[in-house]
Amino acid sequence: MSDQRKQDLVESIRERGKSLEAEMSFFDHLEVLRWHLIRSAAAIVLFTILAFAYYDFIFGSVILGPKSPDFWTYRMMCALTDRFNLGAEFCITNIPFKIINTEMAGQFTLQLNSSLLIGVIAGFPYLLYEIWRFVKPGLTDTESKVASGFVFYATLLFVLGILFGYYIIAPLSVNFLANYNVSDIIENNITIDSYLSSVATLTLGAGITFELPIIIYILSKLGIMTPAFMRSSRRYATVLILIIAAIVTPTPDILTMLTVSFPLFLLYEISIIVSGRVEARRKKEELEFYSK
Repeated sequence: MSDQRKQDLVESIRERGKSLEAEMSFFDHLEVLRWHLIRSAAAIVLFTILAFAYYDFIFGSVILGPKSPDFWTYRMMCALTDRFNLGAEFCITNIPFKIINTEMAGQFTLQLNSSLLIGVIAGFPYLLYEIWRFVKPGLTDTESKVASGFVFYATLLFVLGILFGYYIIAPLSVNFLANYNVSDIIENNITIDSYLSSVATLTLGAGITFELPIIIYILSKLGIMTPAFMRSSRRYATVLILIIAAIVTPTPDILTMLTVSFPLFLLYEISIIVSGRVEARRKKEELEFYSK
């Protein structure tokens, strides 16, 4: 065998070894990710079991909360009405609809689905923690230091969004839809699935929406989003936020719509600040690199 053929064979074996090493590394990462997901799923299952065990309190006080006139949001609206003379329509004293079940296994399915929903919400911070543990080894020391507060801030924003959705958006929407009347001969008998789906969608939707600064931070790090683009798009964002607020709480009073839209405006402005800091840090690092 000639020296050239021997050298080509050695190079071929070496390249194949590198490919095999990379392939093994890829599957090793998949194995690590699998265990992170398994631990996250175990945490969600644990919270689901706890929610199932204490379901009487969860169903009566949490799930049916926005239907009760004694709900915190309605009591605060009545208190504001008495203090600032906002008008009798702002004080909610009746939610005129009846919740019914139309399926044989409906109530059992309700308990399972709502317990799982509570488990997902309660286990979300731990899921973020596991994601952070998976991503962290691949970051540089500087990137790891900058993103060290990811779990805390993402969890904080998610909790604030859940609280805002549950105490503001959900009850206002439930009240509007319950009092919306096309004809007096139509009686509102709402299935429990429809009620739970509406409250869960509004609450979880708000929780996810409040993650906007985190999403903007990631997009800015990838160079996809810039503060200049967000500032130039502010007028379109304003219109979009007002449309969302009008759809979620389609009431005639401007106060209710502003109550829903204000946190969204605030989140957008915070996202601009976050994107601006990421861009400034990136320019500083580039300047330091080229000045060496």
